Amino acid sequence: MKPLSDQKIIDSWMKNSDPWTDAVRSGAIASRMLVTNQAIVDAVRSRAPASGIDIGCGEGWLVRALDGVAMVGVDVVPALIGQARAAGEGDFRVLSYEEIGAGKLSMAADVAVCNFSLLGKESVEGVFRAAHSFLAAGGALIVQTMHPAAACAAGDYRDGWRAGSWAGFGNAFSDPAPWYFRTLASWLGLFRDGGLRLVDLREPAHPETGTPLSLIMIGEMERLPAA
Repeated sequence: MKPLSDQKIIDSWMKNSDPWTDAVRSGAIASRMLVTNQAIVDAVRSRAPASGIDIGCGEGWLVRALDGVAMVGVDVVPALIGQARAAGEGDFRVLSYEEIGAGKLSMAADVAVCNFSLLGKESVEGVFRAAHSFLAAGGALIVQTMHPAAACAAGDYRDGWRAGSWAGFGNAFSDPAPWYFRTLASWLGLFRDGGLRLVDLREPAHPETGTPLSLIMIGEMERLPAA
């Protein structure tokens, strides 16, 4: 297995599903508790959706937070889907990004949300290309990711694979997942190629320091992507 690859990401999450669930449910991730959890909920609510999909839902916290919205959560890691189902009611399914890219998430949702879950290269490109297969006309794909400025504080503002790290997460985690860095222009290109028009861009920041903690992009489905 290549050390920097989409498959390596999956392998890492297979190994770390239990400590990740504990970290999310105990509120151990400070930036999420302080800013980014509420930021993604607000972004989804801004679309006033009746239905939605959480792509890369993990242990399911966002599906549970969006009460009143008919949500479907999907993830490639069976253990995370098991944790999500065990937490209460909800429609949770084991599905890979490659399967989504092949059109197997056949829906017409008002929103699809990817909350810090677009880490790979080819798999992510496939999700964008398949957006027309799971979004209704006028539906929106909402992505929250690391802010490029924060991710490139030391320079090297170019698309490419980066080594992962569990720094600050504790000793229960192992074998960190790599991730594929994208510039803002690259992200916007993915939206465009998927037939999505960018309608909103948000930069949630630390309330005291003003440091950007994430980037939220909302793209609206307007047309079928080119063949």
